[in-house]
Amino acid sequence: MSPLPNPKLWTGPTTGFLQTQDGLINGGWWHDPHILEATGQGIEKEEPRAWDGWWNEQIVSSTTELLDRADRLKVDLVDLSIKQKDALTILLTGRGEDNFAQLIKRIVGSKKLAFDMICLKPQAGPNNQTFTSTMNYKQAILQDLIYTYKDADEIRIYEDRMKHTKAFRDHFESVNKALLSPSAPASRKPINAEVIQVAEVITTLDPITETAEVQRMINTHNTATSSGNHVLPSPLEIKRTVFFTGYLISPIDTTRLLTLVKLPPGMPESEVKFLANNIMITPRPCPHSILEKVGGIGRKQTWQVTGIANYESRVWAARVTPVPANAPVHTESSVPVVVLAVVKGARPHDANRIQNWQPIPSDKQYIFQTEVGEKVQLRVEPEIQGEGEYESLFQNNRNSKRRRGHQDGSDSYRPGRGGYHNDENRRPNGVNGGYRGGNQGRGRGGRRGLRRGGRGNYKSLDDVQNNSRYANHGSSYQPSYDDGPGQNFSNSNNDGYNASFPALGGGAGTYNNAAQGGGDGGLPYGK
Repeated sequence: MSPLPNPKLWTGPTTGFLQTQDGLINGGWWHDPHILEATGQGIEKEEPRAWDGWWNEQIVSSTTELLDRADRLKVDLVDLSIKQKDALTILLTGRGEDNFAQLIKRIVGSKKLAFDMICLKPQAGPNNQTFTSTMNYKQAILQDLIYTYKDADEIRIYEDRMKHTKAFRDHFESVNKALLSPSAPASRKPINAEVIQVAEVITTLDPITETAEVQRMINTHNTATSSGNHVLPSPLEIKRTVFFTGYLISPIDTTRLLTLVKLPPGMPESEVKFLANNIMITPRPCPHSILEKVGGIGRKQTWQVTGIANYESRVWAARVTPVPANAPVHTESSVPVVVLAVVKGARPHDANRIQNWQPIPSDKQYIFQTEVGEKVQLRVEPEIQGEGEYESLFQNNRNSKRRRGHQDGSDSYRPGRGGYHNDENRRPNGVNGGYRGGNQGRGRGGRRGLRRGGRGNYKSLDDVQNNSRYANHGSSYQPSYDDGPGQNFSNSNNDGYNASFPALGGGAGTYNNAAQGGGDGGLPYGK
């Protein structure tokens, strides 16, 4: 399973930028083999254990219980296909042949998957044609396959992207119609094509590893573009976007605080967002004067719940007081509050409108500890000459004149939401599936290039779900509290497309030699 840029780590525009082919000198996320090498704990540790846990085991293997035996037989589906005498088993990927041939061979070899063909995307086809997209390349090679193996009755394709699944189905429908026409391009009967939709499981790298790999790509990009031989903008750098600063609440205490929420009868929980994750200090990067007052990032502060209330049965909040009462604190509201929950569409900021707080019994006057932190995402942008540290915390607006922000927070420019042309390989972040990887403490790199690094600010990287609501960071900016307790942070000769297909009836072709190191192959049709 190929890792995607972590949408909780990067802003939306940067997630797109990293996946576009023309953003970085090396082609970006899908064209850099180091990203794939960094999967899990890195190739040095993962290869000996065959990247255990990083395969889609529903495709690679399944477990069948035999009716007449108590034991179980584990059946490798790919291996079954390979051993089937009348089947050709192919690994078809849009990964570039030049950059990924040896790496893909090592990954497949570690799992002992002896494909008949391993097909990677070449720079050009056998007739020197170029491919406008990965799908265009895959359709071309599949069409050549069915024209080469004219006696094949069926083809099965396993695909995890719905858009590609539809494209494959449409393609074979078109091919079969053409084969039935008087001017058929090949003398063969239509083929039974089945395209099987596989559930796409989102995987991500360790956040520290991912940041280090992106920084490495940026370093390579900046070095190359500084020579003046490239037209891509340079230099680039990683910047931080701070959505708010607050006293961050641990997941354990969040769970306790949420027991204070009493929804009105008949209100479904699906209509409510449960929060209880922070006490707001400032709804933007915290000015140095306030940050100094509260003790800086990482300072611990204890609080006690003194009351609860709701605003129009749309916003639920708990009133809190610092412990000890004379502790130096600063909160956005005159009365320190924890926003516990909001009806979808309601504004958490409306908790400040609550006037009548209800006392609570002593056993519900929870005491909990917080830590001063920030809700942060990272972004990749061009370096700006003379840009200060505080200014860099806001996204750059390329379409309007920037307004300089001040250290006291009195005025801050409005960041743009930006966008980039899509790489065909780019995948959306909203696909159904679970995250694999995440903050597992297995990073192999540092945080070089990050502003204000080394201050423990990664605590809040897991929290941001959607950056579009943060389009304006002026004085009327209302932050989102939407981060609940459940969120965590080809071949050796490089022949590529020009390589011959395996021969019919035995005698492996070039692809087969690459995948298996020689041996019998091909299709003994007619048996």
